[in-house]
Amino acid sequence: MRFTTSIGFTNKVHKEPKPLSRNVQFLLLTLSPAYFLLWGLFLQPFPEMIKGLLTIFVEPDFLITDYVVVGGVGAALVNASLITIMCILIVYFLDMNIDGNTIAALSLMMGFSLFGKNLLNIWAIILGVYIYAKYHKTHLSNYIYVGFYGTSLSPIITQTMQLGNFPLPVRVFFSVCVGIVIGFVLPPLAAHLYNTHKGFSLYNAGFAAGIIATVIISLFKSFGVTLESRKLWATGYNMLFAEILLAFFAVWIIIGVILGRNVFRKYWNILKYPGLGGTDFTNSEGFCPTLINMGINGIFSTLFVIAVGAELNGPSIGGIFTIVGFSATGKTLRNITPIMLGVTLASFCGNWSITDPSAVLALLFSTTLAPIAGQFGVIAGLIAGFLHAAVALNIGIVYGGMNLYNNGFAGGVVAAFLVPIIRSIQNRQAKVKGII
Repeated sequence: MRFTTSIGFTNKVHKEPKPLSRNVQFLLLTLSPAYFLLWGLFLQPFPEMIKGLLTIFVEPDFLITDYVVVGGVGAALVNASLITIMCILIVYFLDMNIDGNTIAALSLMMGFSLFGKNLLNIWAIILGVYIYAKYHKTHLSNYIYVGFYGTSLSPIITQTMQLGNFPLPVRVFFSVCVGIVIGFVLPPLAAHLYNTHKGFSLYNAGFAAGIIATVIISLFKSFGVTLESRKLWATGYNMLFAEILLAFFAVWIIIGVILGRNVFRKYWNILKYPGLGGTDFTNSEGFCPTLINMGINGIFSTLFVIAVGAELNGPSIGGIFTIVGFSATGKTLRNITPIMLGVTLASFCGNWSITDPSAVLALLFSTTLAPIAGQFGVIAGLIAGFLHAAVALNIGIVYGGMNLYNNGFAGGVVAAFLVPIIRSIQNRQAKVKGII
């Protein structure tokens, strides 16, 4: 397209580059688990890796069970990578397009498959969601992400498999039935509970999963089932994982810069969003600026963990991947920093250390409350992070660590408590000033 100015010069109107095709976007997403799959195969001899995978399948995996400890670093990475690739294929063959929810859901599958989800214990819950979709005569694509999120309760499946002295087929049948029930009730519950926090906690499925886990574990306990606490936490991998992660996130930034246009201006736009639930940066600003946001937040959260002296391992990398995934649907450097600083501040006031395993998870997953900082400012974000640390470190006792998204449940509680108070104060100040 050309036009001629009044003084005779011919100017070109530069067209925006075509958006990346669906196949290219899926290819880029698949490169992520492929990268970690290669590392997994490289870091552990193949026979040991297979043995580690089998151990991961049968070990209890409620919080905190680091698969790096259970099966080795290679087995943990291979388990996470294969699960993520399978989920990518499911989305692809459901003929769905990639959006922010896709990236968030797949990132959670990758991250939590390092400490709780495995190639055996996730499918019954997804089957339950499939049955729910069929029951309501709608397509599975409407609920598949809820199914992925719902696998936060997969430790219940593994635990059910080990109950009593029944024959193995009976235990398998019972665990599958429990998983189907979980998957069937999760979609309506998640939709209903969204109104409790109004999108100010990004892990809505984690809030719903906490309710379900509380009910199921209460039933277990009423029949005399006892649950033991667990804390498997790998140490000594900071240098290795830092190199793997920082290189990976840097590549995302480079890809975003190379394949996109005006990406830094669009990234600046991303920083201005409050980040409420329902935000989708891939639709509003594009795929490439979203990649940059993901890469920057990944580097920041990785360095933050190292800076506070904590460990990089399966669970903490899971937290980092959760930040990265939700960087497509609301999290930015501007709204996660106050939340994380609030948790860090709480560690100086409480009787726990920021390097404690549960505290590290609270530090990373507290960013579910990023919309509070984005909407109400830094002070509100600091308070939200402070409160989240207190709630997250104590609320898991209700369901015995069986909900991997413990911080999602805690975040929903904090948001439901804090947001009405903030809005009430804001309304009073507005009345005093004569604004309303």
